[in-house]
Amino acid sequence: MHITLEQPARACLVTDDDQELPVPATLRYTSDDPLAVSIDFPADVSLAGEEITWTFARALLDEGLCVPVGNGDVHIWPLGQSHTVVEFHSPYGLALIQFDAEALRRFLLCSYAVVAAGSEDMGPALDRDLTALLG
Repeated sequence: MHITLEQPARACLVTDDDQELPVPATLRYTSDDPLAVSIDFPADVSLAGEEITWTFARALLDEGLCVPVGNGDVHIWPLGQSHTVVEFHSPYGLALIQFDAEALRRFLLCSYAVVAAGSEDMGPALDRDLTALLG
């Protein structure tokens, strides 16, 4: 059975001059891709004027609530006890987005209620992806 969780989240874009600009974001988890989480941003907050989705490992988000983690395009670290920073790198630059840590924790708990950590069955997703790849 396919289950998708979506949770709006309060987020702030941290600018070069340390201003915090509110940005709408939606946290998303789907049982079809049990190892990943996504964060969706609407078109009006992107430089290209298009909706943006960042998808990365659920374990990275979980670990980033406690300690700095990440390499490559996504880095996550706690900012005190009440906030978490997610840093996104793209060819166009980087964005620092600050989230309420408790909202991220609630989202992860809901995702683990759908698919528990360690019980992710990648068989169906792998079959689907291989079929799409190989036709």
